[in-house]
Amino acid sequence: MRKLFLTIISTLVVALQAFAQSTHSPNPGITYTNPVIAGDFADPSIIRLGDTYFAVGTSSEWGPVFPIYTSKDLVNWTYMGPVFNEMPPWTMGSFWAPELFYRKGTYYLYYTARRKTDQRSFIGVATTRDLTKGFTDHGLLLEWTTEAIDPFVIDDQGKLFITWKAYGLDRGRPIEILGAELSADGLKVSGQAFPLIKAEPANWEKGGIEGQTIFKRGRYYYMLYSGNTCCGAQCNYQVGLARAQTLQGPWEKYPNNPLLISDKTWKCPGHGTIVVTPDQRYFYLHHAYNGVDFTLTGRQGVLSELIWDDKSQWPAFRYGRSTPRQADSPLQATQKQLPNLTVDFSQARNNVPWVWDVSLRKPAYSVHQGQLQLINQGSSQMGTFLGLVIKKGTYTMSSDIIPQADLLQSLCLYGDAQNQLGIGIRPGSLELWQIKAGKRQLIKSQPIPEGTPLVTLQVRSKADSFYEFGWRIESGPYNRITDAPLDGAFLPRWDRAPRIGIGLSGKDQGSSRVRAMTIQYDAF
Repeated sequence: MRKLFLTIISTLVVALQAFAQSTHSPNPGITYTNPVIAGDFADPSIIRLGDTYFAVGTSSEWGPVFPIYTSKDLVNWTYMGPVFNEMPPWTMGSFWAPELFYRKGTYYLYYTARRKTDQRSFIGVATTRDLTKGFTDHGLLLEWTTEAIDPFVIDDQGKLFITWKAYGLDRGRPIEILGAELSADGLKVSGQAFPLIKAEPANWEKGGIEGQTIFKRGRYYYMLYSGNTCCGAQCNYQVGLARAQTLQGPWEKYPNNPLLISDKTWKCPGHGTIVVTPDQRYFYLHHAYNGVDFTLTGRQGVLSELIWDDKSQWPAFRYGRSTPRQADSPLQATQKQLPNLTVDFSQARNNVPWVWDVSLRKPAYSVHQGQLQLINQGSSQMGTFLGLVIKKGTYTMSSDIIPQADLLQSLCLYGDAQNQLGIGIRPGSLELWQIKAGKRQLIKSQPIPEGTPLVTLQVRSKADSFYEFGWRIESGPYNRITDAPLDGAFLPRWDRAPRIGIGLSGKDQGSSRVRAMTIQYDAF
């Protein structure tokens, strides 16, 4: 009873301290709203060099592999490009949990990928001296039993150590976070593995532990780690805390774990890294599902601040046990609104951040004669797809398309090759279609006048998982092809959100003719 009483008192003290700090803002009146990196950006890793921040996130089964963002203030981020334009030769997909690290003029990227030869997920490493020029891959760094994922690297008194999640697929054995020393150049594992923490299935960690980030403050090393099910509509991800006086341990878990949990605004928070600002504020860039957009937009990049109780030397999240909807801006920066996307392919500069399915051939496309010309690769009903990350769950996308013989050009929502939903145009007709669990179905077709030179297709995302599909000729009004919206709840994959873009099916090597496209998001 006494132990329970002390635990309750400790929890109240931490909560009161968090409330006190949240009501005495260091930057009164200047706030940001989560997400800070909108759209599907799971497992973010962040570093600071001087006054500049860099972040990289999971790309899963999408190429190009591992998107990189940069910021001067932690709340306004700009896409820089990918880590890899081409998949590393040893990999086949499952590009998860990248860890960005900087040392002596070199950027390192430790990452998880699925190996071609046995389809098991292990850890690779790549380097660059210039983030704008992509990374050179050095291949497989670490394999461990049947799976090694979620690398995190720390410089401990001049020596490099890698930590990772082990035994996730080994039945009957608790999941552990392990560590080992790296070589001085960071490209090889040179030391024996040692344990840090284990999952405790009897408590909230029953679904396992992963996504660790380790940092030092004062005499302690601190670890934030994530537990339970990360992804999908049934997720129950949460964040725990542990500390130790040496990296090798023993590690002590915080008695009031979990430290960060779901609420109605942000669900299933976790898997991120800590960055310290020049004024010594500690921020955790991690992911969470928006409570409204949820799996249809994916795990987005959100920012939560840690505060410190110098007496107990345990931290707490400043706004309590959930991800803040709105919070004090770290560097007194005003957050910009999410921009809509407007692309006219007749213009000289069209830096569109396209993505594609890495399980298929990389799409061939170009902008020629004022048109996006995407080439259909093969005559399969699954077709070819070139897409965009969806930044918010409610939006409207439109595209001006010139019909082409023997080719169905579509605005397409794409979960994977086996699960798609779209509206397409071919000479003389419109088609509303879906591919669900690999089976293609024509939902409705509608004639349009032969010789129509240009058709504008439209997809409007509605509440939950519903979509309206429409079209128009020239500058006339939009016509809905069906009265009722279609349910796209089947589109999100377990670990990622769908993309929207241009889909092609029909004649092999047939080429799209897309003149313009727009995405307009509803107000945040």
